[in-house]
Amino acid sequence: MRWWMGLWIGLANAAGGMDQWPEFRGPTGDGHARVSGLPVHWSEATNIVWKTPLPGRAWSSPVVWGEQVWLTTATEDGRELSALCVDLSSGRLVHEVKVFSVAEPQPIHKTNTYASPTPAIEAGRVYLSWGSAGLACLDTATAEVLWVRRDLECNHFRGAGSSPILYEHLLILPYDGYDYQYVVALDKATGETVWKVDRPHNFGTENGDTKKAYATAQVIDVAGRKQLIVPTSKGAFAYDPLSGAELWRVRYNGFSTAARPLFAEGLVFISTGFSKSELVAVDPTGTGDVTDTHIRWIETKAMPSKPSPLYVDGRLYTIEDKGVATCLEAKTGAKVWQDRVGGNYSASPLSAEGCIYFLSEEGKVTVIAAGPEFQVLAENQLDDGIVASPAVAGRSLLIRTTTHLYRIEDRSRAER
Repeated sequence: MRWWMGLWIGLANAAGGMDQWPEFRGPTGDGHARVSGLPVHWSEATNIVWKTPLPGRAWSSPVVWGEQVWLTTATEDGRELSALCVDLSSGRLVHEVKVFSVAEPQPIHKTNTYASPTPAIEAGRVYLSWGSAGLACLDTATAEVLWVRRDLECNHFRGAGSSPILYEHLLILPYDGYDYQYVVALDKATGETVWKVDRPHNFGTENGDTKKAYATAQVIDVAGRKQLIVPTSKGAFAYDPLSGAELWRVRYNGFSTAARPLFAEGLVFISTGFSKSELVAVDPTGTGDVTDTHIRWIETKAMPSKPSPLYVDGRLYTIEDKGVATCLEAKTGAKVWQDRVGGNYSASPLSAEGCIYFLSEEGKVTVIAAGPEFQVLAENQLDDGIVASPAVAGRSLLIRTTTHLYRIEDRSRAER
């Protein structure tokens, strides 16, 4: 009877998507792992199921479908761009496929890599972007390249960072660079362009940093109408995801916007980027330029430029790039608490079962309790730094450090 219960639980988990983490920040794009039993405590000596060295230098986050974990990588000079597939059970590197060669890579910032965008995955196919250097669709069973696009022009200036998302029959990806700023939707079956929309904006300067952005789009539902929210430098835009028609826009002063937007309590939360990030709460029911009419509140103190915000039970949680954690009431922006975690942060936080995970560039993962008081539950140290955001598969955390991919699981729960 025990074997049957185990089989039933396994099938139920698969049906519920417990082993699916299909894009940047997970199934709903907001950093929520709707599972129980994720590990809270670990070290290099405890609760490590496997630790797999990864070739190249890359900040892309892992995505998961069934028994496969997919990532991108690149040589440090950006001349070879590859897809990686790791077996979830064993940690074995199953596929390492060089997808593109680049004769003259664009310069990047020292804090970026040539493989920073996170893939998107679904049954049978994985979609991998290296920005304007190339976009490809691979068969997940054979690792065969099914289609590629190398004609989507953009001078990223400091390197690419925006990740593709899937919506219905479309693959949607922003290209925000020094020269071009646009959003494109492709037929995910063929790679052909379905719509492309330029992002008009008067930047008021020729400074390349104020024109580029790294943000990933998010599709939300507002009173039964789908909206595609895509932040960029100096503003954010909402589009009809099927046509690209603009619905509304909001202006702000931040640039090089990187965080993925968040939708909760009827508001869209946007981290504006550098040089001093603000968190802006926008009512998405307006049309046209809503800057003067639909911004509900703005928080300016210790807000993140790179890590995306997190929503849990009426509150927003953020981790600022220099390690200040903040909790705000989502509806009003009222500050609940603010405390220093320490370290430097690029990865977006994760929430699961009342816990929030902050992952630092020094390799420390601080786990706090979601709630009205700042409470540290655990501090866990890995050997190398973390820039990629985590993924979840069942009761396991998948964490990419600067050198390895880890599968971390509470062994005491696994043995029960």
